[in-house]
Amino acid sequence: MNSIAPDLLIFGGGIAGLWTLLRARQAGYSVLLLESGALGGVQSMASQGIIHGGAKYALHGKLSSAAQAIAAMPGIWRDCLQGGGELDLSAVRVLSQHQYLWSSGSVASSVASLFASKLMKSRVSAVARNQRPVPFDHEAFHGSLYQLQEPVLDTASLMRTLAEQAMPHCWRYHPDELRLLQAGVQLRDMEIQAKRILLCAGSGNARLLAAWGKDEPAMQERPLHMVMLKGRLPEVFAHCLGASSNPRLTITSYPLNKTEKVWYLGGQLAETGVKRNPQEQIKAAKSELAELLPWVDISAAVWASLRIDRAEIATGGGKRPQDSFLGVSPELLVAWPTKLAFAPRLAAQVLEQLQNEKIEPSQTTLPDLSWPHPPVAQLPWEKVQEWS
Repeated sequence: MNSIAPDLLIFGGGIAGLWTLLRARQAGYSVLLLESGALGGVQSMASQGIIHGGAKYALHGKLSSAAQAIAAMPGIWRDCLQGGGELDLSAVRVLSQHQYLWSSGSVASSVASLFASKLMKSRVSAVARNQRPVPFDHEAFHGSLYQLQEPVLDTASLMRTLAEQAMPHCWRYHPDELRLLQAGVQLRDMEIQAKRILLCAGSGNARLLAAWGKDEPAMQERPLHMVMLKGRLPEVFAHCLGASSNPRLTITSYPLNKTEKVWYLGGQLAETGVKRNPQEQIKAAKSELAELLPWVDISAAVWASLRIDRAEIATGGGKRPQDSFLGVSPELLVAWPTKLAFAPRLAAQVLEQLQNEKIEPSQTTLPDLSWPHPPVAQLPWEKVQEWS
């Protein structure tokens, strides 16, 4: 039986696992990542790619703790996208430098006041009528429009860029192959005796925790029912202000070729849509777009929907966690990033924990295991078998 002893063993190759791997290796730690499916697997690749800065969490007219926690993230990401940050993401395609926020009528005075405050002024700016992008430049649009300092990324490009940098240290495994040992795990003919094990596998954390005989920290899953439409559509990256603390509708666009785009629809539509079947959800999406953007022609578009569960640390009442989460026990570190944008924050939490535990970087190079590397996941619309 062969054995290796990495400083850190990571389970899960989503955005948080890959970011943590690369940051830990920068710090001199030897790291091994195991993925049972594909890199970017479930939640990361199904994200809308928005690097949130907290504006959408301030829609009730006050700055929530979630808005404050996530405020620094766009700046960290922009530095990386420009090649001067903690990771080099200069090869990642940015679909839009800004997300927008629109209302079909006037914005509540409390929201308008908050957006104009010193706290939010650097993140949100009102867009003058003569500077409005398509489709909000149409004469039929009489609402308010704000520009948010939140870039929107091509999640496939993001995951490919991270995967290219991390792939030599990422290996594919089947959960049935895994055996737990007193001081690590056994996989195939290899004993992996890591100084620390990090579970960063999204919904897979529950299965891995159970394998270790644990049910804490508890996980929750908040479901979404996203909608996709494909056709000759204008480029839109925007939240529609609704009555709740969530946007009524969030639209991001993905170019398929010179003429066709996919619109990816989330927001309250996706939250309430979990109670609807695909046909009902598509009908609801058509109704929302007809009411909110009636001048945009979607008559020739084809449609599909996607159910996705957001795996997170359990909260009272199943509400959205306010921050990324790192749980610590003698045997395991257990992490959920909560949002794509929080990946740098979670990686920093892991590194800080290793330092607190006096785990010094070994500066060693692990041997090539000659196991299969995991593939990179597909975008949701690339997996649609039948559009309606």
